Amino acid sequence: MAEMLERYKADLESLAARDRLRALAPRAGLDFASNDYLALAESRELAEAAAAALARGVPVGAGGSRLLRGNHPEHEALELEAARYFHAESALFFGAGFSANEALLATLPQREDCIFHDTLIHASAHDGMRLSRAQRASFAHNDSGALEGAIGSWRAGGAQGRAWIVVESLYSMDGDAAPLDELMALADRHEAFLIVDEAHATGVLGPGGRGLAASFEGRENVISVHTCGKALGVSGALVCLASPLREFLLNRCRNFIFATAPSPLVAACVRASLKIVESAEDRREALRARVALAGRELQRLCNVAPSGSQLQPVIVGADALAMSLAARMRARGYDIRAIRPPTVPEGTARLRLSITLHASEAQIECMIGDLAQELAKAGA
Repeated sequence: MAEMLERYKADLESLAARDRLRALAPRAGLDFASNDYLALAESRELAEAAAAALARGVPVGAGGSRLLRGNHPEHEALELEAARYFHAESALFFGAGFSANEALLATLPQREDCIFHDTLIHASAHDGMRLSRAQRASFAHNDSGALEGAIGSWRAGGAQGRAWIVVESLYSMDGDAAPLDELMALADRHEAFLIVDEAHATGVLGPGGRGLAASFEGRENVISVHTCGKALGVSGALVCLASPLREFLLNRCRNFIFATAPSPLVAACVRASLKIVESAEDRREALRARVALAGRELQRLCNVAPSGSQLQPVIVGADALAMSLAARMRARGYDIRAIRPPTVPEGTARLRLSITLHASEAQIECMIGDLAQELAKAGA
């Protein structure tokens, strides 16, 4: 019987030999790793919102799928408030951003359609595309010209279906933004749908923290995914889209139909978070100041070009070097993690620095000074 596990052990040993073995690590040190950009996850405001929801009888569990008895007034209230906040026609709440992306791409594009996706799109989108009946094609990162060429070639081959364009508004491993104006214009020219994953922009970027695609919300060919577990500090995801598409998901989306509904208590907390974030310009301004400082110091001390966002990669190349640098920075008291292939392309292992309100400007300066010393020691 022991032989049944050998292939799994061999795979793990292979990962370890290449410095690619993953393992859980506890929280330790100053936060430069999380996506809790506005420091809401452990905030007094959300703790009080959770306590108030429990006090008024909001249950922890839903008890079933939304189409059975799991549909709670908190879910419906959240979806109405989210549609108002994001200026969308309607919204649908999922238990996680990964599930939402997978569900959209597995369900909405049809057999005669084609999904055109940025090469750096999230793993959840790839999983959804594998489940889809539609064709799929990639285009070079943030290259709208390459995308237009790909759609043109598809049409030239006699395709009659609908094109679906899938991008992130802010990419989590490089911290760079998509050319959304160009992509929206292209989608309109080709009568295509544009799906924008706003995971790392929601709450932080755009007017009122509504994301980088805020000016396009409400269009019938735009679908946005707003993750609730990053800057909003809770969990789940809100998909904003035209009402007929929402109804189609209710009837055809297996991830929604057959899954136990998200916790009503979580929905109540997301409602509270949306209210906080809508008027949190002071938090966003403080974060912008920290991002600008980090960019200046990384350029000055580490010769690292600033990304311009709260997500800053320090690319070192080799997997082992990235792991070693991350360990040494953790020993200095900073929670910094290494990112290796296949999450990022081969030869681009990196430290992923996340700038949040958990670290003060002085602490950010100290961290970058210490990082510069470690990079110099490593010859990186």
